[in-house]
This record gives sequence, structure tokens and C-alpha cells, in this order.
Amino acid sequence: MKGQFSLHTVRKKIIMISKIAGIVLIVSYLISTRLPLEDDVSFLLWMIFVILLTLMVDYLLGRFISSPVSKICEMAYRAARLDFSQPCRVTSKDEFGELADNLNKMSENLQDTLEKLEKANIRLEKDVQQERKLLGERKEFTDRLSHEMKTPIGVIRAYAEGIQDEADERKRQKYAEIIISETERMGRLIEALLDLSALENGAVLLRPERFDFVEFVETIAGRLLIDMPETDFELQYELPEHKVFVSTDKQRMEQVLDNIIVNAKKNVSTKGILRLALTEQDNLLHFSVYNQGNSIPPEKLPKIWEKFYRDKNAKYSGSGLGLAIVAQILSMQDFAYGAENVSDGVRFFFSIPIVK
Repeated sequence: MKGQFSLHTVRKKIIMISKIAGIVLIVSYLISTRLPLEDDVSFLLWMIFVILLTLMVDYLLGRFISSPVSKICEMAYRAARLDFSQPCRVTSKDEFGELADNLNKMSENLQDTLEKLEKANIRLEKDVQQERKLLGERKEFTDRLSHEMKTPIGVIRAYAEGIQDEADERKRQKYAEIIISETERMGRLIEALLDLSALENGAVLLRPERFDFVEFVETIAGRLLIDMPETDFELQYELPEHKVFVSTDKQRMEQVLDNIIVNAKKNVSTKGILRLALTEQDNLLHFSVYNQGNSIPPEKLPKIWEKFYRDKNAKYSGSGLGLAIVAQILSMQDFAYGAENVSDGVRFFFSIPIVK
């Protein structure tokens, strides 16, 4: 019974306003005709009352019908243009209020969907750019590898043909030695490439261990510099007189030191200075190796860490992978590293945290 008199629907609100207006109109007419007034005056009063009643009905219909419809239409207009900045502010407990709530929920869902779609588009754009970058790197890598392989393969083919046509046994033996040398060079290149690829792809995990880095440097430097009788440079070094412990992959750091020190040894000028240094500062152990000699053009300094990069003016030829492996190993451990030109040479350096 209570639901029959509920005003929670638009239809019931219109019927209720119509009924009340009709009843009030009839009652007002009866009252005006029974007043002790002349007929014209009584009719005039009734007309004034009818006008006021009409204005009241118009106000109620506007409040309950026209205003909610206008707000809903405005909301739909904004939604059609993907503008969800303002909700539909209809709070009545009827169909219009329910429609407004549904529109607001739809707007929130669309807004969330659009934001997710925008984020997905950004991720997709980044993925596409990354894919293009990888394709470019693969093409560049293939081109460089083909170029690197072309020379030793050409040499091997030339001397292999020479062996077939050469009757002199001594020359045949020399040709065979050259072929073996070039084959070993290709083997070292392929081995270095596989090692670098494994590091870059995460196929190789670093195995940190705690050890004395001072003794470690002394051992490697002794093997590469001091124990070589053919050296034609002045070796200087500055190392702590006490043990300094670090935690890192010992085998991989040996690769780093091998490549950096050999690079300095090959580029040091005749009778020049090659200086090794280990210094402590801010709980970091700073390693550096300086070789007196030609500087590196500033625009080429960032390129020395790239695969297959070689300076055309260098005194020696290598695979161009040594410093790329150094950069990869140090980057995997977040160790700062770099190279810089000094007054009369080049200095390579990196820093490693000290552990107790």
C-alpha cells in the first residue's frame, strides 16, 4: 500500500501534480463563486488564482522533469566528446536519478578504459621503438661481423690456394702457419662474441666473492707487465700497503683488468710511462691505468666501449670487443667507469665499493 503513494517515479510525480492542480482548481472555482462579490470581480480573482496555479505547476514540472532532462542531455553531450571532467548532478530518487547514476558510472568506466588504453598505446609505442632499435642493432652487428670475418677468411683462402700451387716446402710451412694463425684469430673473435652475447642477454650470472683487490691487481699486473722482458716503457704504480677487500666476480674482474691493462700497454709510447693506481675515497676503491701516448679524439671517447670499434690510427689491431666486454661487466654491477684524455696520454678508470 505504501508503494502506491511513493513519489520515486517520474510518472507518479506528474500524476500527483496533475491531481493536486485539478483539485485546487475546482476548489478555488467553488470558493470564488460563493464569495459575496459581483460576478466580474469573482471571476477576476479566480483567473488570478489560475495564473498563480499555472506558474506553480510549471515550476514543479521544471524542477522534477525539465531540469533533470537538461542536466542529463548536457552530460550526454560532454560524454559524446569524451569529456568526463564533470559528473551529472541529478540526485532525485526516480528514473532520472538512476539514469544519472548510471551515466556517471559509465563515464568513470570509460575514463578508466581510456587511461588504460593510453598507457597501453605508450607502452606499445615504446615496444615498437625498442624493436626497431634492436633490428637496427642486429643489422649493424651482422654487417660488422661480416666485415670482421671477411679479412681472415680471405687470408685463409689465399694461403690455402698458395699451398696447392707452391712446391717449396718452406713456403708451404709458412703458409700453413699463417692459416693456423688466422684460424686462431677467428676462434678468439667468435669466443669473445659468444661471451659478450651471454653477458648482454643475462645468460651468465656473476658470482661475487670477497677478496683482497690490492693483491689481485698486483698479481695480474705482474703477469701482464712486470714479467714481460720485451717491455719498452717505464712502469709506475701507486697501491695501498694494506689489504682492501671488495665483493665482486673475481674471474670477470680479471677479464676487466686484462683488457684495460693490455690496452694501455699496446698504446703506451716508446720509453713512455704506464702508471697503475689504486686509491681509497668515500668507501670506494678507485682503479686507474694511465698510458703516455696519443690521445683519443673527444668525439670518439664514447665509441671506444662499442662492439668492433677500433681506432684507425692505433698501433695495433684487435677484435674491437675487449672494451665492450669491460663496459658490460662493469655496467652489470653498477660500477662507475670511463676514459679521459690527460695532458700527454689517456687514463682508464673504474670504481668499486669497499667491503669490510
